Amino acid sequence: MEKTLAQWRAEGPVFGDLMDLRETVWLNPGLVPAAAGLDGADVTAADVAGAAARLERFAPYIARVFPETAAAGGLIESPLAEIPVMQRALGDFPGRLLLKQDSHLPISGSIKARGGIYEVLHLAEEIAIREGVLSLEDNYEKLAEPDCRAIFGRYAVAVGSTGNLGLSIGIMSAALGFRVTVHMSADARQWKKDMLRSKGVTVVEYAGDYSKAVAEGRRQAAADPFCHFVDDENSKTLFLGYAVAAERLKKQLEERHIPVDGEHPLFVYLPCGVGGGPGGVAFGLKLIYGDNVHCFFAEPTHAPCMTLGLATGLHDGISVEDFGIDGKTAADGLAVGRASSFVGRTMAPLLSGCYTVEDDRLYRLLRQMADTEHIRLEPSALAGVPGMGLVCAGAGSAYARERGLKLENAVHIAWATGGSMVPPEIWQEYYSFS
Repeated sequence: MEKTLAQWRAEGPVFGDLMDLRETVWLNPGLVPAAAGLDGADVTAADVAGAAARLERFAPYIARVFPETAAAGGLIESPLAEIPVMQRALGDFPGRLLLKQDSHLPISGSIKARGGIYEVLHLAEEIAIREGVLSLEDNYEKLAEPDCRAIFGRYAVAVGSTGNLGLSIGIMSAALGFRVTVHMSADARQWKKDMLRSKGVTVVEYAGDYSKAVAEGRRQAAADPFCHFVDDENSKTLFLGYAVAAERLKKQLEERHIPVDGEHPLFVYLPCGVGGGPGGVAFGLKLIYGDNVHCFFAEPTHAPCMTLGLATGLHDGISVEDFGIDGKTAADGLAVGRASSFVGRTMAPLLSGCYTVEDDRLYRLLRQMADTEHIRLEPSALAGVPGMGLVCAGAGSAYARERGLKLENAVHIAWATGGSMVPPEIWQEYYSFS
């Protein structure tokens, strides 16, 4: 880091806020028209369409192995919920607030069920075709048969995770028959480790943070030619799995007769850890809605790695520790010290901005969401909820004003990223803490 902390403070108030652990809003000065930002990306609309088609091919297998998805035809999707009582509790803001409940995605109960499961399915398809037991025209239900599971058993999958990605990778890999190891950081929740072990997953724990677990997992996987490492920091495949969510959301909005255009802006607030999940979703939305969608990443004040990476322009070349920030937060899924370079650089011209949230606010919102809408979320999943106020009525209000956006017509979506699989006694601890 060439500049001193004092020099960074002088660069602008956002750096002082970040170093002093104050909630802040950063508006992206590098935002360009969507067409220009998408044109230079390493991911295309055709890539996203290919990912959607692959998930369709796997739907019969998913419906068979995970009966909770049968009613949806084997598609892994979440509800879009109206939360009017919660909206009133947040304040008198113009527009309409909805909750995208990836907290209630089947199989692994978090947004990671999109990217994580997709990457494992992508790998399984590749292996099965190479081994001669599958063609693209087959019914993929056959992958649940013992002969296919025996083939997958010759291969291994590994991932580094703070928790939710590990759950999605572990559960899906074990179901297919892969040998799977999840390298987990010290701040990962014990119940997630216990659940993985109950599925036959090997869990390796590290005293350090997320980055150390990823680095060690990557190193060990590199020594095994039959092991696939799921790289949350750099995986295009993960990114595409998340991006498919945008087309699914589009259908849900159309079913509710909610327009998104120049007169009806869409704001989306996405909790952010290393960046893959929110980055993929936001990228997919920009492909569909262009300049009519405005995406913001939400991070804990103690782990604002993406905000730092984008605001400094250094991406993965800087960590929260470099700024004297400890990375310790109740939002364990967002407890990441260094952002994904791939996601940061891909989203730099497309992201409207970022904001940070204190843990105390997350706990208060957790209680409010439960009391007003009877929806149980984990702390990190609440990070998107205050975005409506922070961006449109608070520190970020210049964003809408400068663009002449009609906030009275706006729809705001807070992306709830996890919580439905939290054991009741653990969730009660969260609730009591607030």
